[in-house]
Amino acid sequence: MSLRDRLNKESALPSSRVAKAMGAPVKAGAALNAPAVEKSQHFEQLKSKVHNRLVEGLSLSSIQAMEEHEISLAALQLLEKIINEEKLPMSVSERERLVKELIEEILGFGPIEPLLHDETISEIMVNGPKQVYIERDGLLEQTHVTFKDDKHLMHVIERIVSLVGRRVDEKTPMVDARIKAPGKPYDGSRFNAIIAPLALDGASVTIRKFKKDAGTLDKLLGWGALSDTMSDLLQLAVKSHLNIIISGGTGSGKTTMLNSLSSLIRSDERIVTIEDAAELQMQQPHVVRLESRPPNIEGEGSIPIRKLLMNALRMRPDRIIVGECRGGETLDMLQAMNTGHDGSLTTLHANSPRDALSRIETMCLMNDHTLPEKAIRQQIASAVHLIVQVSRLTDGSRKTTSVTEITGMEGDTIVMQEIFKFEQTGITEDHKVIGHFTATGVRPKFADSLKARGLSLPNGMFVPSEAGKKPGNKPGGLTTDSTPSSNALGDTAPPLEASPFNQTHLKSALTTKEPTPNTAPAPSPTNKPSSGSSATDKLRKRLR
Repeated sequence: MSLRDRLNKESALPSSRVAKAMGAPVKAGAALNAPAVEKSQHFEQLKSKVHNRLVEGLSLSSIQAMEEHEISLAALQLLEKIINEEKLPMSVSERERLVKELIEEILGFGPIEPLLHDETISEIMVNGPKQVYIERDGLLEQTHVTFKDDKHLMHVIERIVSLVGRRVDEKTPMVDARIKAPGKPYDGSRFNAIIAPLALDGASVTIRKFKKDAGTLDKLLGWGALSDTMSDLLQLAVKSHLNIIISGGTGSGKTTMLNSLSSLIRSDERIVTIEDAAELQMQQPHVVRLESRPPNIEGEGSIPIRKLLMNALRMRPDRIIVGECRGGETLDMLQAMNTGHDGSLTTLHANSPRDALSRIETMCLMNDHTLPEKAIRQQIASAVHLIVQVSRLTDGSRKTTSVTEITGMEGDTIVMQEIFKFEQTGITEDHKVIGHFTATGVRPKFADSLKARGLSLPNGMFVPSEAGKKPGNKPGGLTTDSTPSSNALGDTAPPLEASPFNQTHLKSALTTKEPTPNTAPAPSPTNKPSSGSSATDKLRKRLR
C-alpha cells in the first residue's frame, strides 16, 4: 500500500477530502483541474522549515534508508513540535497535505509526483516553474500544479536524471532519460529536459508515461486502435519472422505498438534490444537490453546506437529490436535484416508508408559510407516486409491507419501494396472521428512464406468490409466494369495477381456474354444473385 493510501486510511477525514486538500486527483480522470487549495506563502515557508529541520535532524543517508511510513512518522512528530513551539493554527487537512508534500519532495519528484501516479494521464509537460500541462485521452489541459521557483524545478530535474546516471547543466543543457523512482522498478516512462540558456522561460520538461495496461495486441483491440483481422495478420507476421517497421508521428503510439508486437515473440528466442532511453517492456526471459550513452563532461565516451547495433551482431541474437532509427544506424539495421536476423523490429518517424521509405533512404545516406540510391533501395526492398503505420487523429485517438507490404523492385522504384487501412468518413458534433478499418482486397505475397512455416492466411481475411464498399463495388477492389481499383498509396501493385477474387471477376467478365439491349435475359438459375451454382461461384471455389 502506498503512503498516500496509508495516510488517507489513517486520517479521520474522508479520503476524497484529503485528496482534495492535497490537490491530487480524487479518482481516475477527475479533479486535477478542479479548484485546488491555494498555496499560501505562509504554508510554503512552513513546509520549507519542516523540510530543512527534518534533513538537519536526520542525515541524508539515513533518510534514503528509511521506509515511507518511518519518514512520515518523523515528519508528523517534527511538525507537531514546530506547531507547538510557534503556536501555529493548522487544520487536520493542512497537516495531512504538508506531510504528503514533504514525502513527495524527499522520496519522489515533488509537485509532479501525483501526476505520475495518475494512470489516466499519458504525458506531462512543464513549461517553467508556474505552468504544467498534461495530456489525457489525447487532449491537452492545464493543471494547478506549480513549482516554487526555477531552483525547485531544477532540483527535481537533477534528481530524476541522477537516478539513471545522466547529467544536465549549462554545458549539456539537454537530456533524454528514463524515469526510475528510488527503490522501484523502471516503468517505461520517458523523460526529456532542456534548461537555460537554451530554454528562455525556465526549464522545460516532457514526460511520456508508459501505460501499465499496454503491451499486447488485445489491449490495442480493446482501445479500437486496430481491427481483428489486422491483429491476426500481425501475429502471423511476427511468428513467421517477417521484418517489420512501425512508422508514425510524434505521440502516435509507435512504442506501444512495438511493445505489443514484441510480446508475440517466442520465449525460447534470444532478443537484443537497443534504445537511446530504455522504454521497451519485454516479457521474455532471454533478453539483452542495451542503452546508448551520451558523451561525458569532457565530450568523450559517447556510445551511439550504431556501435551498439554493430556489437549486437556478435551476440548471437535471434531477433534485434531497435527502439527508433534516427540516423546512419538505419543502414546497419537493414544489413542485419538481410544477413540472417529475420523478425527484427524497429520504429521511425514518418507520416505514411511511402514517406517511411523515403526517410529510410535519407537516413542511410547519413551513413559514413555513401552508397548509390538504387543499392539502398534494393537493400530496403529485400530487408523490409511490412510497414505498420500508426497515427494520432484529430480527436486524440490513436489508430493503425495502414498495414503495407513491400513486394520488391520495378526498375528503380520500390513496389508496395496496402493490405489494410483505416478510412475516415467524417467527424461527429463533439469532434470525434468517424471511420472504419477495411481490407483492400489484396492478398499479401508473403502468404507463401507463411505456408512454408505451417501458417495459413484465410481468404476471407482480405475481403473489404461492407462499410468500405461503394454501392457498385465487388469484392477484391474491382468496380462493376472490372477495372482494378488503384492502391491507396498510388503504387502499381499487381492486384489481379495478388488476389484470387480479382482473378475470378476478371475471368467471369471475359467469358460471360452480355445480353443485347433489346433482348431480356432468359430466366435461369445462373441469373439469381445468390445462387451457389453460378459460373462465377464455381470459378471462385476452384481458385481458392
